[in-house]
Amino acid sequence: MKFINKEKAQLIQRRLTRLYGDKAPRLMERFYMLLGRYGIGEDVAQHTRYWDEYDVALITYADSLQGDGEPPLRVLHNFANKHLRGAVSIIHLLPFYPWSSDDGFSVIDYRKVKSEYGSWGDVEQIGRDFSLAFDLVLNHCSRESRWFKDFVTGIAPARDYFHVLDPKTDTSEVVRPRPWPLLTRTATRDGDAWVWTTFSEDQVDLNWSNPDVLFEFLDILFFYLSKGCRIFRLDAVAFLWKQIGTSCIHLPETHEVVKLFRDVLDTVAPDAVLLTETNVPHKENVSYFGQGDEAHMVYNFSLPPLLLHGLLRGETTHLTEWAKSLPKLPDGQTFFNFTASHDGVGVRPLQGILEEEELDWVVEQVREKGGRVSMRALGDGTERPYELNITYVDALGDPDDEDLGIARFLCSQAVALAFQGVPAVYIHSLLGTPNWQEGVEQTGHNRTINRRKWQVGELTDVLADPENKQNRIYSRYLQWLRRRAGQPAFHPDGAMEILDLGTKLFGFVRKGRYGNQHIVCLFNFTAEPQTVKLSDLHPKLGEAGGARDILNARDVETGPKAKLTLEPYFAHWIAVNI
Repeated sequence: MKFINKEKAQLIQRRLTRLYGDKAPRLMERFYMLLGRYGIGEDVAQHTRYWDEYDVALITYADSLQGDGEPPLRVLHNFANKHLRGAVSIIHLLPFYPWSSDDGFSVIDYRKVKSEYGSWGDVEQIGRDFSLAFDLVLNHCSRESRWFKDFVTGIAPARDYFHVLDPKTDTSEVVRPRPWPLLTRTATRDGDAWVWTTFSEDQVDLNWSNPDVLFEFLDILFFYLSKGCRIFRLDAVAFLWKQIGTSCIHLPETHEVVKLFRDVLDTVAPDAVLLTETNVPHKENVSYFGQGDEAHMVYNFSLPPLLLHGLLRGETTHLTEWAKSLPKLPDGQTFFNFTASHDGVGVRPLQGILEEEELDWVVEQVREKGGRVSMRALGDGTERPYELNITYVDALGDPDDEDLGIARFLCSQAVALAFQGVPAVYIHSLLGTPNWQEGVEQTGHNRTINRRKWQVGELTDVLADPENKQNRIYSRYLQWLRRRAGQPAFHPDGAMEILDLGTKLFGFVRKGRYGNQHIVCLFNFTAEPQTVKLSDLHPKLGEAGGARDILNARDVETGPKAKLTLEPYFAHWIAVNI
């Protein structure tokens, strides 16, 4: 029995043909069987929305918050229900599956919850109160997975799930995100095999030219849908398809796989969203929007390092020029705006935007603030910075002036919250967590610096102290999130007009989809007060009658001669009713 209409089926079959040639008709039959297994048919609800002006995502590990006697997933849910309702609407649970390394991104079993974290029941409970985002770690899996164990012992079908190469193969063209060898020797039933390992010897790359791998992940996709997932983060997707003699990054087949996943979701779960994670130069990153037929959302990877550079330098030229260059996206596609995540601040997205000298300056600033720098290998054997490992709070902090450092950090967050797209807040930015040097010493990994595990009792005490730096950040941040929620101009599909404000200020106007509200967003990137004439920003601000600064919950005097002075690192969201 066929479960989807002819037009949808033909579209999916064309994708399969481009990837797998004459195998496509049989693969289509297999796809119908998969639909039947999950009971998916023509009764699928029609699309209602992907996102709106209430949406903000919280990025967190399942065990970022811990408490005695309770599974961390339950601790997280209790904390979110008590403190974050009305502030965030989406919880992105970083990999909570059984794993062997990389804090979850070396998956042993995609269909289980790591028992130390809780259960699928705990995940589904969170999904009753918040939308859920999961990681689809589809480039590689753990050496401890059943798939890899079957490969080692020669058991079908997984014996063909991985790339095996002659160790003498010329792989010099392959883009390398890490400085260690691409191939890893493995003892198998048939002797030594050299397998492809882009990220580490424990993370073995999957062979997507084998359609069995595709169908494993289609099944996982449907399984996650059944557990309440609405946003699928495609981890490290740029490296998916391999072809010796090429860079093995952003290959046409990789884009075709993303488009296939998009077609499948449009068919079986029209409200679900694909989010691509491609920490690469900006032009390459936005290529995953395709022609409106690929990712729904793309990480805005250039935003975090540009904000960091601009606020540390006290000048906005590069940020403004880059923001003006952003493509106008159709409804249904947008950026995922963030400043920090479980990884470091990637610097490859600055390629073509910042000069090498400026990047080197930022690197030195991060080192001076206690941060680490992770490197990647270039084809000529040299290394260059890949990411900056530091909490965003400490990256923008000022050891000599706590107030100034807090203001500078919060200014960065105000930009990301107002920028066109869906905002994403890393839990340690919200909590104001400082560098976790002890964690780095424990694990030996640079990225641990931004992955602290909080005992919820200790955290509650910290956040209850009004004199504590973390409380000062957290309380203001929560205020801002709640003031942002529901503002029509902040709908992700609402337009954004970048303002020309010189080299010290950054600003833009957000516009509601139906023309009912404009918000003038202004940010002082310097440690000195800056003054602007309001009528230069928006015609309505040149009229008498006043306006409302929703970020700071205060009225703003308007008129032909009205001016606004922005205090050091201060931000304003001035709402104008149209």
